Formats: sequence, C-alpha cells, structure tokens
Amino acid sequence: MRLWGGRFAEETDERVAAFGRSVETDAVMAVDDIDGSIAHVDGLAAVGLVAPDEAALLRDGLRALRAEVESGTFAWDPALEDVHLNVEAALAARIGSVAGKLHTGRSRNDQVVTDLRLWLRRTIADLDTRLLRLEDALVGLAERERDTILPGTTHIQPAQPILLAHHLLAYVEMLERDRGRLADGLARSDRSPLGSGAIAGAGYPLDRDATARALGFSGPTANSIDATSDRDFVVEALAAAALAMVHLSRLAEEVTWWSSPRFGYVRLSDAFSTGSSMMPNKKNPDPAELVRGRTGRVIGDLTASLATLKGLPLAYQRDLQEDKPPLFDALGTLAASLDVMAGLVATLTVDRAQMRAAADEGYITATAVADALVREGVPFRAAHHAVGRLVAEAEERRVTLDALDDLAIVRVLAASEDPVAADLALRPETAALMRAASTVEAALASCDVVGGTAPRRVAGAVAEARARIDRERGDRGPTP
Repeated sequence: MRLWGGRFAEETDERVAAFGRSVETDAVMAVDDIDGSIAHVDGLAAVGLVAPDEAALLRDGLRALRAEVESGTFAWDPALEDVHLNVEAALAARIGSVAGKLHTGRSRNDQVVTDLRLWLRRTIADLDTRLLRLEDALVGLAERERDTILPGTTHIQPAQPILLAHHLLAYVEMLERDRGRLADGLARSDRSPLGSGAIAGAGYPLDRDATARALGFSGPTANSIDATSDRDFVVEALAAAALAMVHLSRLAEEVTWWSSPRFGYVRLSDAFSTGSSMMPNKKNPDPAELVRGRTGRVIGDLTASLATLKGLPLAYQRDLQEDKPPLFDALGTLAASLDVMAGLVATLTVDRAQMRAAADEGYITATAVADALVREGVPFRAAHHAVGRLVAEAEERRVTLDALDDLAIVRVLAASEDPVAADLALRPETAALMRAASTVEAALASCDVVGGTAPRRVAGAVAEARARIDRERGDRGPTP
C-alpha cells in the first residue's frame, strides 16, 4: 500500500523500502496519530467534506483502533512504511473505502509533526513527575540527615564545612531548573500544525483554531512552511534532557566516589549495587556508573539532531524522519535514569561519623577564622594572610587549627603588617576567640545568609522544599 503510487510505473526497490521504513520507531506515536486523526475528522465534518454518517464511521473505527493500541493487540504490519500507513490500512480493513477520506486536506508532513508534539506533551508531563520523584528522594535524605556535616570541596580539595542536606538541596535546585526548561520548551511547542498540509496549507476551509483546541493546543501554527519543517521543539527537549542527564551524572559521580571505602561516606543498598563475576569482595555502584555513561549518549542525541537540521532548506525534507530516534532515545534514557537515581538515593545509607571525621581534615574552617578577624576590624586580605600562616603552622605541627596554642596565634598576629591585627595580638582574649571560630560547628553557624549552610537556614530550605513537593504532588493526585 503506497500513498503516493499513482504517478509511478515501477515498484519501489525493496532496499529503498526497507531503508525508508520507520514503523519500528514511530509506532510509539500511534495513540497520538489516532487522536490527531479524530480531531481531523471533526474538522472535515464541520465543513462538509465528509458526511455525518461517514464521520461517525471514521470516529468509531479510529476509537476502536486506539483501544487495540492501548491494549497491545493492534496488529502492526512491518511491510507498511510507518505508523500513519499502519493506522490508515487498519482503518480501511475495518470500515472500508470511506477510510480513504481521512487524509483529505492533510499531508504526512503536518500529520507527523502534530503527532510528535502530542507525544512530547505527554512525555514531558511524565518526565516532570519523575523529576519531582527524585527531588522527593533527595529532600527525604536531607530530612533524615539534617545535622550531618560534610567537608565541602572546591577543586576536589577541602574547602569549607557544609551540611550534607545543603549539598543535597543543590541538586534539587538543578532538577527544578530542568523542570522549568522542559516546561518552557513545551510552551513554545503548544501550537497545532494540523491543517498546514505539505507546505502551503490545506486546500479546504478547515477551522484550524477549532482543531487546535480539540487537541488541547493553545492555537494553530502561524505559518504552514515553518509548521511542517520546524523541529526547534525537538532540539529544545533534547537540550533540556541532555542538561538534566549532566546533572544526574554529577550526582552519580559523587555517589561513585563517596561509596568507595577510601571515602566511606555512603553505602549503597544491595538492591542498587552489583557484584563482580571474578572478585567476591566487590560491591559496585553500577546504576550510578550507567547513568554517568548514558549521559554521553544523550548529549550525542542532541548533537545528532542539530547536525541533521543545520543544512536543511525549507520546507519538509525526508531527513526529518531522523528526528524521532534521538528524541525517543534521549527522553527514554532520562526517564529510566531518573527512576534508578530516585531509588538509589532513597535507599542510601550515610556514614555520619566518617563524614564528620573527614571534616576535621584540610583546615576547612580557615575561612571562618579569617572572617572572625574581619569582624574584629582586620581587613580581609590581612586576615587571609594571617590565617594562611596559621594553617602553615598547624600543618607543620600536624594539628588542627583549634589545637594551636596561644603563643603560635599571638606570634602570627604580631608579625602582621596590619596595625589592627598587631593590636589584637596584645589582647588576652584573641587566641580563645580564634580557636572558637575554628570549630566546624562555629564555621557552619557563621554562614547565616539566605542560601547559606548555617543549620537554621538549611532547616528552613529543607522545610520549604518539602512543602513545595508535597503541594505539587497533591495537586496532581497520587503517583501512578
């Protein structure tokens, strides 16, 4: 069955037919294709292009096919080219020749891009639910570990003490931006291409506004050429998915390192680990590693789509058939990765003592000590230099900053070129003040600003995140 065979005298070479076949890929849009066809039937009926009894027959036939697709009983014919041809052939077998009227005023060019926008709309809604589920797991872990101290790092070197909950909330922020990007892209794709035809628009007075509303779009596309050749919405979804996967990969990277005995910060549950076929001692964070690995594939999907589009003249070109494999792969990979990371985070065990012990390494309270000097009137650069010398002294003695004796502290301050620092060296309370500032707990408490790691700020941020997630989950009903 060819939709375009009238002017051809020869049969299509089987190699060409096989090369152009896409049904194995685009069958996932069958429900969307049928929904678009039902709306198109309504539009044809509204302007008298199909009689009322024909429209009823077409609608009933299409709804029956939709039920078959949803139940998994639809009989796909791999010899037919694509999802559209499969649906139309099945409809003809069910209701007869009136099925031939379905394609009136419609091209596969506007049909497929309508299907793809419909598919993307429901897929992004599903991804949003999965993103929220991972946020819920991260916030749940933050709630369980609300007082756990983590040695924060920059350049993978000890930096400042932070709360683990604060660290986890950083990923919640990333995921919220991911949700926003997907929603933004979806808003720009919220136009119905149906009725654009192949390039010039339908040759009949179809009410495109009514058809768009019937399909849940905010309106029709404004230009028939752009409507059939535009794949910006595909690229935007891919870009959002690639960045979301990068965020998951960063989390996966940290889990991989933290679960090593050399760190010992966390232990993965057996359910989210694997072993070795050779080494009986191994417990590998394979799910996290696979998320990290598959991120590269999703980035490749985005690159492939951009490369396909960059050389295409207007309007539709068959190259655009290649928009779907990377999109389906990327969004499917993101969905699976979100699920596995949500499960991994929810079942993670944190070794609080190990994290706390690590926080005593690397002189990570040095910034807080410098800040304490600044509060006493010492310019920050002078305070930075003085505390740097104290760190060098402590490192040489192999002690922590709060273990330095009064003489060492006074000697460093007295040698400062800053008069305020030199004056502080003469005050008997200075050494005790600096030692008090050098404790991990004091360093944490000192970062008491919006977005900071002070315990009260983090507690408030965790509570806000929990309230938002619970509210959003409540608004959309129970998770299926």
